[in-house]
Amino acid sequence: MNSHKNKKYAHSFSAKYNVDKLVYYEVYNSIVTAREREKQLKAGSRTKKITLIEANNPDWKDLCTELS
Repeated sequence: MNSHKNKKYAHSFSAKYNVDKLVYYEVYNSIVTAREREKQLKAGSRTKKITLIEANNPDWKDLCTELS
C-alpha cells in the first residue's frame, strides 16, 4: 500500500495520475465474485461511483490505515 503513496513504480498508473488515497473498497471471499463486482463498478458512471463513495465515506477519508 505504501508503494502507491511513495510512488515506488515511477511509470505506474498511480504515480502518473497521483493516485495515493484509498476512499472505497469491498471485501470478498471469492476472486470470481470480486472480479464480477469490479466489472460492474467499472461499467457504471462516474456519478454512480461518487455516490457509492459518499454513501460509505462522506468525508473522503483515506481508508488505507483500516487495511494495515
